[in-house]
Amino acid sequence: MSNLLSNEVESLDDVRVDAEPVDRVSPGSARSLLLTLLGEFVLREKSQVWTATLLHVLCGVGIAEKAARQAIARAAGAGWIENVRDGRRASWTLTERGRDLIVAGSQRLKSLAGEAWDNDWLILHLSLPETHRTMRVKAYRALSYLGFGNPSPALWVNPHVNRQAETKALIAELNLADVAFGFVGKSFDLGVNDAQLVARAWDLDAVSAHYRQLASSFQKLRPRSEDAILFAHVQLVNQLQRLPYIDPGLPEVLLPAGWKGRDDAAKLVAIRQRWHDAAHARWAGLADTAPSR
Repeated sequence: MSNLLSNEVESLDDVRVDAEPVDRVSPGSARSLLLTLLGEFVLREKSQVWTATLLHVLCGVGIAEKAARQAIARAAGAGWIENVRDGRRASWTLTERGRDLIVAGSQRLKSLAGEAWDNDWLILHLSLPETHRTMRVKAYRALSYLGFGNPSPALWVNPHVNRQAETKALIAELNLADVAFGFVGKSFDLGVNDAQLVARAWDLDAVSAHYRQLASSFQKLRPRSEDAILFAHVQLVNQLQRLPYIDPGLPEVLLPAGWKGRDDAAKLVAIRQRWHDAAHARWAGLADTAPSR
């Protein structure tokens, strides 16, 4: 678990969240898009993939070939994928480590739909001085990915109390055990209530605006060719997989009345389903065509 968390934390610096039309939005890092391809196609179909297929799609969604090749090499170096040689032709398959990483991310994405809540909070106190800015940024992004919000300096709260083990592994991986301590407990009638705590811990208006912009942008797309549908589908899945860095996936009872984020998320899922079959058919066609070298 700790190694997987380490890899995930290292990749957080590549995450860029842009609220722009999708034809101008950052395509995401080469590494995050490669993970999208591995999870959406290679893991699901339990198959191998040619280097040429990965390059075709990565370049098609806006990644330079050099950066795409570097991402593949780094994924291999991290132990996510392993090479299968067929003469001079190279294909790749997921390792157990790579599968675990992708499955963990998939489970985190599914949790955004909201879970039942028993009124318990996972509470973390983490104090890092300004002089440790790089570590602060890395730790805070990783905590946000786990669903934590930051209502006041050094204090983090999370309604997902089942993430204690992940939180402990993260703190150990970042060597922060000496400056962190945590509890699980319920709030009581003193000072701010749960709704006010949520408002201080997370900017849910910004989260809703991000969902709304994504839904609007992808609804405007009308991909026609096989490649265009595949590329649009990959971009959408990649944006969905980056949502855990933005949306804490709060239980329904903690969301403000009339919050529209879930409605726009449902629109994105519907678009994904509309493109799914054509995108997977195009991928299969590419995967079945062995490169000449």
